[in-house]
Amino acid sequence: MTFKLERDIVFFDIESTGLNVLRDRIVQIALVKYFKNGSPPEEKSYLINPGIPISIEAMNVHGITPKDVARKPTFQMVAQEIYDFIGNADLGGYNSNRFDVPMLMEEFDRAGIEFTVSKRRLIDVQRIFYKMEPRTLRAALRFYCDKKLEDAHDALADVRATVDVFRGQLKMYENVDLIDENDEIIEKPIRNDMKAIHDFINDLNTLDATQRLKLNQDGVAVFNFGKYINQPVGEVLSKDKQYYNWILHKEFSAQVKQLVKQIVKDYEQS
Repeated sequence: MTFKLERDIVFFDIESTGLNVLRDRIVQIALVKYFKNGSPPEEKSYLINPGIPISIEAMNVHGITPKDVARKPTFQMVAQEIYDFIGNADLGGYNSNRFDVPMLMEEFDRAGIEFTVSKRRLIDVQRIFYKMEPRTLRAALRFYCDKKLEDAHDALADVRATVDVFRGQLKMYENVDLIDENDEIIEKPIRNDMKAIHDFINDLNTLDATQRLKLNQDGVAVFNFGKYINQPVGEVLSKDKQYYNWILHKEFSAQVKQLVKQIVKDYEQS
């Protein structure tokens, strides 16, 4: 099946030193780019020297050891190449909204590159899977494609499996309506339309992966934590510059910091 694309899309997968998107680092990243003009997809895969220890738990999952990455480039050394490869493309992956996307944003931020997702469509294949048929990637590949996952937790193998699962989902749910938890019918939510899928699988009221900011019922960005919970971000931070600077210099994600800067700027210019 050929994807119907209004713009390019990059499916990617990350293996890391651990599961903390703020503190851990990438040890492997693989990307497969599909082009809206129908050109053959392009693949890139990098082993990365993270500059910090790889946890035993992580090594047990992906099998990448300090020796494997000792002579590999740091992320900063390949950051511009990866950034250029992605370009303005949409992003896809498996559990990518909660892990791979925010971790990639943190690595770009440390490399001095501002990488934003606000205008990209995010196709998290796991969210389709969990909404329609809750299971693992291995089971998803077997369920949708009748295939066995080889080399599990190798980033490139996982990306290829993710793409196969996505194709299988598009085929299986092409004309399927969903009855949600409120017994309401959602007509054909999974179809070969990246915007429709993005809108279906993402919580459009949550503004960042760490769920620090959200939209209220009036569509205004508000805090989802702390002493200003449920209060407007722009209005609060325009007045409380100390709190604004605290957010920018404390351990909040690069995504939150980007959003906060833009929200305050928009508020003060309105």
